[in-house]
Amino acid sequence: MLTISQLASTAGVTVRTVRHYHHIGLLPEPERDASGYRRYSAQTAVDLIRIRTLADAGVPLARIDALLHAQPPEFAAAITDIDGELQRKIDQLTEYRHRITELASGERLVLPPEVVAILNRMRSLGVSERRVRLERDSWILLQALDPDSMPQRIRDKNARFDDPETTRLYLACDQSVDWDPHDPRLDRLIDELDAWEITHEPDGGRPGNLKLVFSRIFDEASPAWQRILNALAHRAEQRRTAGQRGTAGHGSGAGTLVTSDG
Repeated sequence: MLTISQLASTAGVTVRTVRHYHHIGLLPEPERDASGYRRYSAQTAVDLIRIRTLADAGVPLARIDALLHAQPPEFAAAITDIDGELQRKIDQLTEYRHRITELASGERLVLPPEVVAILNRMRSLGVSERRVRLERDSWILLQALDPDSMPQRIRDKNARFDDPETTRLYLACDQSVDWDPHDPRLDRLIDELDAWEITHEPDGGRPGNLKLVFSRIFDEASPAWQRILNALAHRAEQRRTAGQRGTAGHGSGAGTLVTSDG
């Protein structure tokens, strides 16, 4: 026979909990013995452990009372149902955990895996997190405004990062955003970007759209990047003008230059 404190310790609850179960009629309260103490049997300890386990599993106390008085087959069936409900809660919590983990970046919640892979590829290449966030935001807007273009844009983006020279210039632009606009390193970068533009002009003479390739991802409020864009636009205009003159003078023996429709 056990005292109330021994009973509580055996079941892993407090004496106050035992008394509460007595008060609501969930656990019978024994009569006092000749010494004035209430003594509990081993069966009471088993019942208390059952009550505690079911209560911890979220089973309402009113249902626990009915289960304690149920026949073994009925009790076993109820336990199976409770176990199934717990498994559903576990699955739901597992999904919540997965989504909570994804909140750290936010991108997995709204973007397809192919785009997330591009963002992770950028990180692996050494692109700054600020640039990655701007890229992520542009993809989110694109998905909302022009979802049909997403597959082609994804292919184009991967193709650009597959090209070592384009990737090198992309990283150089990323690093240049915070440079002073008079930094001499910008002169060399402008020359390299201009050469890239010329090299990527298709046979039809249409420019390689360098601004589309790079500037969408870079903060155009950057004075350094503004200088790059202005310089490239000026050079492109010079080539167009020279090309138009060359075409006009073709009949008089002047050299023919590649033209551009802008």
